Amino acid sequence: MSSKARAERTAYACTDCGYESPKWLGRCPECGAWNSFLEKPPTVPGAQQPRPAATPVEVGATPEDGEERLALGLGEFDRVLGGGLVAGSLVLIGGDPGIGKSTLILQVAGLAAQATGRPVLYVSGEESARQVGMRARRLGLVGRGLYLLAETDLDAALAAAHALSPALLVVDSIQTVHSPALPQPAGSVVQLRQCTLKLLRWAKDSGVPVVIVGHVTKEGELAGPKVLEHMVDVVLYLEGERFSSYRVLRGAKNRFGSVAEVGVFEMREEGMVEVANPSELFLSERGQDGVGSVVVPVMEGTRPLLVEVQALTSPSLAPAPRRTANGLDYNRLVLVAAVLSRRLGLPLGSQDIIASVVGGLRVQEPAVDLALALAIVSSQRDRPLRPDLVAVGEVGLSGELRSVPHLERRLMEAERLGFRRVVLPRSGVRKGLRCGLELAPAATLREAVRLAFA
Repeated sequence: MSSKARAERTAYACTDCGYESPKWLGRCPECGAWNSFLEKPPTVPGAQQPRPAATPVEVGATPEDGEERLALGLGEFDRVLGGGLVAGSLVLIGGDPGIGKSTLILQVAGLAAQATGRPVLYVSGEESARQVGMRARRLGLVGRGLYLLAETDLDAALAAAHALSPALLVVDSIQTVHSPALPQPAGSVVQLRQCTLKLLRWAKDSGVPVVIVGHVTKEGELAGPKVLEHMVDVVLYLEGERFSSYRVLRGAKNRFGSVAEVGVFEMREEGMVEVANPSELFLSERGQDGVGSVVVPVMEGTRPLLVEVQALTSPSLAPAPRRTANGLDYNRLVLVAAVLSRRLGLPLGSQDIIASVVGGLRVQEPAVDLALALAIVSSQRDRPLRPDLVAVGEVGLSGELRSVPHLERRLMEAERLGFRRVVLPRSGVRKGLRCGLELAPAATLREAVRLAFA
């Protein structure tokens, strides 16, 4: 067989992982998928022009000025990004279906058009231009400079972007667009990887920031290969309870800033409205004599927030009592319950324990341990804590209390909102601590419980 015939020979490729085979296979040997092989068009020599080789640049010859950022005027969004969109960056936003990703990104596109005075291209692969236009009018967007393109062909979308020369390109969503050069359907692993790579190259070559929307799996992770997160510059997650109006935008990766920042929004009829004071929001509906309720100052990035931790204990009807955590780390709940049973002698072995963070915020740091423990004790004893009390500290396995970082900033936020007393680890009370609260330092969890209910 001649070399030309071999080059034009038909091949087969797996639609899930891209594995190629000279013949059709019922099961992919790479990923194990069944009936996933489709015929791949023959390779035509010279069909793809090689990119020009990049020229090495000495580090000392690189520009000294910082990266150029596009500030959108949406304070909570700019905060998570580290000050705005960086020129030539690729930003990926994920979240559960119906959480408000398209609403938020449409607002961002409209603000970018107003801030720059240049066109912004919004590529929609899920909705028609009419549907997106109806949402824009509902959000009160003027629409000047905001161009809509209902297209799933990524090559056609990039051609339109090249002709328009926008200040920002938005693709909603990456799972719906495809590259015609690949036989795999849109949303497959190969298409996701190739389309993201094309958008990355276009962003770097043009210097235009690109924002893409991604779906998430049932486990809460971005759908598609994990390499997708490694390819982009910024990964953001929009979180929140489905039946709550509050949304939290959290950074999971940011090559141009901190990943610890969060932005808080409220979902209204007119769109995503940023919340200037989240602490007051999370505590706005708190009762004055609630049993099993404790307030804890947590750190979200550089911002201290006051959130309410609630716990409920109830006799279990099952042989193994349940432990349920909403907005909290399940393992921390199990740890705190075990320490309370072992070190304080609380009869929790036959009790179901349900713990939750009010407002839909997810708290992962160990500083919430002490507040969680006091909430469980309050519910088990059916005794409320004083409403002007806050608690913060990490609980160890032997029942000791450990200090937490940024203690002074946490206490200043609690003082600003009218709290008067704080139970905290004794090791965290250092000389020079500026605080107007009444301090109740404790070395162990047993001592903290005694001080809290005094």
